Amino acid sequence: MAPTSRMLAKVGGRVTILGIHFKSEARMDSITLRVNGHDRQVAVPADTPLLWVLRDTLDLTGTKFGCGVGMCGACTVHLDGDAVRSCSTPVSEAVGKKITTIEGLSADSSHPLQLAWIAEDVPQCGYCQSGQIMQAAALLARKPHPSETEVLEAMNGNLCRCGTYQRIRRAIDRAAGGAR
Repeated sequence: MAPTSRMLAKVGGRVTILGIHFKSEARMDSITLRVNGHDRQVAVPADTPLLWVLRDTLDLTGTKFGCGVGMCGACTVHLDGDAVRSCSTPVSEAVGKKITTIEGLSADSSHPLQLAWIAEDVPQCGYCQSGQIMQAAALLARKPHPSETEVLEAMNGNLCRCGTYQRIRRAIDRAAGGAR
């Protein structure tokens, strides 16, 4: 289960997330972010992970919490088109950049990757899928017709506990207009 604001406790300069204590600066910074094409003003400490600003402050819950250390890819979003792990990216690094979340990839779920995901019946539990799609979208934006090796290299590090890797690769291939 991903932590929500109800699972967070803030006590005297300390933040507790799922029983883990973190020191927190009491100073809240006023930060303007460009998220999914819209300027959004937030008041959070500059070192807050982008993931929590997106989920808890802006209520964009499509981006998921997986590991909290940038190793699983469930929290992948785009910063100026590059795939980044939002759980380990301080919000201050996103200032002045275009942030795209799964909600901003397509207003009506018509992005070629989203359509391919449906056609290939990729999701099993679905938890990792927004991160998988965002990682693949960054790849296809850079390289519209990647080789199998390029797909494997780009998607390495995006974990799927259900093991739908073959379907993920087929969906990326379909979105790229190929048929291996």
